[in-house]
Amino acid sequence: MKIILASHNLHKMEEMKAALKDLHVEIRTLNDFPEIGDIPETGATLEENALLKARTVNKLTGLPAIGDDTGLEVDALAGAPGVYSARYAGENVTYEDNVNKILNEMAHIHERERTASFCTVTAFVDGFDEITTSGKIEGMITKEPKGTSGFGYDPVFYIPEMKCTFAELSTEEKNKISHRGHALQKLSKLLSAHWSVDETTGV
Repeated sequence: MKIILASHNLHKMEEMKAALKDLHVEIRTLNDFPEIGDIPETGATLEENALLKARTVNKLTGLPAIGDDTGLEVDALAGAPGVYSARYAGENVTYEDNVNKILNEMAHIHERERTASFCTVTAFVDGFDEITTSGKIEGMITKEPKGTSGFGYDPVFYIPEMKCTFAELSTEEKNKISHRGHALQKLSKLLSAHWSVDETTGV
């Protein structure tokens, strides 16, 4: 069976492939389908965007697809950037642009008040069924980037229990505890159970 990850983001695809390895399926990405461009994230919620991506890719290819959307929610910023995390500093910006905007807006926020959470919703669509899962992790926003791994806001998202930022973890370490890792682990289990039922019933 083939599944398409509805993303062009190489860093994200690496994490998703690692988290879904137990499914024992052939995982393709949008890089294998150059005719499919970027899918506009027009949803008002993470779930809407995840479903939008998966539905679009499934419709265009006829193959099962997995979409996801992630939001960083900073308490001191009233939950921003949230669903707009990827384009917080504007359209066609870099990860560094978004990180710098967060750090500038929080320059005078005390350490105790720099709490935040990362949330991810994943969606599976195959033309017959739709399955969604979510994952969340609590942390803090650092005052400066730390670490060279990961992507996005990882260099400024500090996990107190680990005493480091996401960018100081390997992909394997991050997948065990991260928002996206938790969402994909749930999805992997649900899909395994879903396909087992299909094979048993023939439905």
